[in-house]
Amino acid sequence: MSETEVIKAKEDGMVQEAFERLLSSYAQSNHRQKFEIINKAFHFANQAHKGVKRRSGEPYIMHPLAVAQIVSEEMGLGSTSICSALLHDVVEDTDYTVEDIRNVFGDKIAQIVSGLTKISGGIFAEAASAQAENMRRLLLTMSDDIRVILIKIADRLHNMRTLGALLPAKQYKIAGETMYLYAPMAHRLGLFSIKTELEDLSFRHEHPEEYKQIALKLEATASNREKIYEHFATPLYSKLDELGIQYKMQARVKSIYSIWNKMEAKKVDFGDIYDIFAVRIVFSPNPNVDVKKQCWDIYSAITDLYKLRPDRIRDWVSRPKANGYQALHLTVMGPDGQWIEIQIRSDKMDEIDEKGFAAHWKYKEHVDQETIEEQTELDRWLERIQDILEAPSPNAMDFLDTIKLNLYAAEIFVFTPKGEIKTLPLGATALDFAFEIHSNVGDRCIGAKVNHKLVPLSHKLTSGDQVEILTSRSQKPRTEWLNFVTTAKAKTKIESSLKKQKKEKIKEGEQLLEKCLEKAEIEPTIQIIDKFLAFYGYPKKEDLYYAFAEKQVELPEHPQKVLKENSENFLLKYVKQAFNVGTKDSSETKIVDAPILDARKIDRKKTYILEEADFRKNYMAAACCNPIPGDEVLGFVSDESRLEIHKRSCPQALMLKTRFGDRIISCDWAGHKSSSFPGKIEIKGIDRMGILNDITQVITNDMSVNMRKLILASNDGFFEGTIEVSVHDVDDINKMSSRLQKIKGIKSVKRVD
Repeated sequence: MSETEVIKAKEDGMVQEAFERLLSSYAQSNHRQKFEIINKAFHFANQAHKGVKRRSGEPYIMHPLAVAQIVSEEMGLGSTSICSALLHDVVEDTDYTVEDIRNVFGDKIAQIVSGLTKISGGIFAEAASAQAENMRRLLLTMSDDIRVILIKIADRLHNMRTLGALLPAKQYKIAGETMYLYAPMAHRLGLFSIKTELEDLSFRHEHPEEYKQIALKLEATASNREKIYEHFATPLYSKLDELGIQYKMQARVKSIYSIWNKMEAKKVDFGDIYDIFAVRIVFSPNPNVDVKKQCWDIYSAITDLYKLRPDRIRDWVSRPKANGYQALHLTVMGPDGQWIEIQIRSDKMDEIDEKGFAAHWKYKEHVDQETIEEQTELDRWLERIQDILEAPSPNAMDFLDTIKLNLYAAEIFVFTPKGEIKTLPLGATALDFAFEIHSNVGDRCIGAKVNHKLVPLSHKLTSGDQVEILTSRSQKPRTEWLNFVTTAKAKTKIESSLKKQKKEKIKEGEQLLEKCLEKAEIEPTIQIIDKFLAFYGYPKKEDLYYAFAEKQVELPEHPQKVLKENSENFLLKYVKQAFNVGTKDSSETKIVDAPILDARKIDRKKTYILEEADFRKNYMAAACCNPIPGDEVLGFVSDESRLEIHKRSCPQALMLKTRFGDRIISCDWAGHKSSSFPGKIEIKGIDRMGILNDITQVITNDMSVNMRKLILASNDGFFEGTIEVSVHDVDDINKMSSRLQKIKGIKSVKRVD
């Protein structure tokens, strides 16, 4: 047997093994066993992708098989979704059409494959308008059949699991896109396990060092956590056994990304995160007893043993989250003096949390009343998405951000005067509530009564508020409303209304100018309008018309005088105004002398080394995050062909990765020993005489570092403040922090952005 034949036999065996694993997973589900159509879809896809390899070197069919495995095993979907997953790349990558799929597999599978083909290549294309249009297609298809986005998320999950085969710059783009949209989408659809894995995989590729450090710390503290859990759980077993229920109890450790995110948000170290793990109690409900009552019975058994932290009770059983999540959360003081969070849930609630209730209810044969209630929660969210689609923002990237508002927001529950519950994101205002009721109510809203007290439109609501909206026929949406609405629905409706109002004003202004010219017996030609633009200093005629309608500028009493002037003089005047040339304030306008880079000379397949000699010549440190040598960074080629260096954790970089992935460059620092970079340290401790002198001694004398700014404030024996310094690299910051930490009285030293 030749070497080629050996390789082919090995690959065929790998493919067959993966297919049998998929069939085994499907056989264990509670769906109707439709093996014949799955077998047909596999052989169709295998033939279509024959001879094609992935970048990793394995046969391409392994990717659709892996996606189908996720769809079946991790999402709990049935044969239609499994077949669609197997076929999801056939139309895009081969000569087969959607019509071919329809002829062989029927309308439903063809419709899903068509939806997946329309949104192929990622949500984010090169042009902003294309990105927004792809997003609209995805959401429209999702509203029609939720399985499209579920399979797309499964596709993204497998791509993230195999991301290591791609070039670094491509990894940053895909990881950023995943964190920006796919993880929030999985969260909204209740796919907790997948959402967590997407976040962890993105974090691991973008911040490998931080990921590794937290993983090592988790490993080092594992035995201590086990002891704490055992001390807590042992007395509880007998208490729960007395209830006569079947249950399992286990400790679930927070994901690495969640730990890092909390460290960053609270500016604390790993050791200061007290809820590294949570205890989960999953029980099989007694059919003769209400499930909610059984949750509260377990709650009572726990609080009989341990002291409760009242401000940490979360009842998601009585009122599930909009993504279907149900559980009763409480936090108690454990026997080792540590706060321990406990999640109480039924086995069904647990399955919904792990696999997503969107997959749980819609395509199962048996649907009970409880799952029908869950369905309405998802439908409400899909209705909100439809509202946004009806009136998208005129700005494509604003549209994407608006959609994202609806994905990751914490929720509050408020009531109408008749007692109907409305779900809104945390931070929502009375105006958001008005638009939630109906867009006409929002448009005419002049105020609200919250718990029978009059409040302004900008009043922030809290859970349990009862809200009555006050309206007026003469009211219209205003630009300032955009400053205090938080929901995507309100924002898109206001922007759409403002756009309509502006169009009406432009038309009004145009008519005013035409009447003015008609009175003077002047025909409103393009040349005439251009002279008016030059005279008044407006770049576009729409802006001029709007200014006339809004009385920002007055129409000329004698338009002939405007036209008699030398149009070149007026054009020169306009250009000077636009660019602030020759004016009194021109000295205040500064142009940054940033480096210009020929981006074509950079090999995108390699990592660009940031040599010290090239600093400020071939690249510049971005002011939004102030990266210094030693930080994990990436490069971005700006519109002006300048190479900006950002920290990989920079929020601005996240936006750049998702929207302009083709301009991202993998970068790494060379040694920097001459160039100086700004650094900032936060310091806290117990105040004492002479501590300021000790701090300055370490920085200026011991470390020979230039201190640019020092701010310290003392209160009740404690002090805190910040120190801004100029350093060569991260090592300087770390050494300085280590030295400062040794000073008597100093309790915390950390670098801040």
